[in-house]
Amino acid sequence: MLIDMNAYLGHWPFRRLRHNTAPELVALMDSKGIDMACVSSASAIFYKNSQAGNEELAEETEPYSDRIVSFAVINPTYAGWEHDLRVCAEQFGFKGLRLYPNYHNYRLVDGACHELVAAATELGLVISMPLRQIDQRQRHWLLEIPDLDHGDIAGLVEAHPEASFVLLNGAGYVGARLGKPDNDLPPNYFIGLSRLSAVMADETRALMDNLGADRLVFGTGMPFKYADPALVKLDVLAASEDEKDLIRSGTAARLLGL
Repeated sequence: MLIDMNAYLGHWPFRRLRHNTAPELVALMDSKGIDMACVSSASAIFYKNSQAGNEELAEETEPYSDRIVSFAVINPTYAGWEHDLRVCAEQFGFKGLRLYPNYHNYRLVDGACHELVAAATELGLVISMPLRQIDQRQRHWLLEIPDLDHGDIAGLVEAHPEASFVLLNGAGYVGARLGKPDNDLPPNYFIGLSRLSAVMADETRALMDNLGADRLVFGTGMPFKYADPALVKLDVLAASEDEKDLIRSGTAARLLGL
């Protein structure tokens, strides 16, 4: 089985996304041999009320509940977020949450963020954080959003040892506390494959050695990115089949309760 922890539906204001509807994404998954995908609304990142994007996602993905696992986008600085989060978890059946602090004008160190993480953890949601959504070199001139800070992420995962975090679209972990062995952080965070190197510097293998193969998860970034690079990285990775199976789906299935 192959589970993609890093996929999206909806629209992006600054570029056209292809395969961004549920039928198109599932067809793309079929063509790439991907069995399930964790999906959030790209539209919700920019809606003033992110819940509108979550509602669109719930409606569109309902016929594909065996293939698509929905993640909510919640802004903890927007009025009524507590109600919206509970609706996503209890009414829509979402399995996770995606945080966009740099798009929603708060920081991971802020009290509002800690309140959201605590509430999501109480509801049993996996908390994912894209360190970046797009490459800054290809950004629209109206959009300048920095990557999430590794130190702020470390502080958040340390403050919430009972939570489960999945870090997406990130790199450079080995040079930071998050990727070092014996870093005194709880083993409650997991790292997506999509921006990691698997040849040359081979950050993927280094993270496996430092943290364990069960701390890495497969992810493509579709439809912002092509799926093929992530598939090739997994194919060429210097790892046993048992280790690759953990990355392919073992860890993701455990986190999602599948």
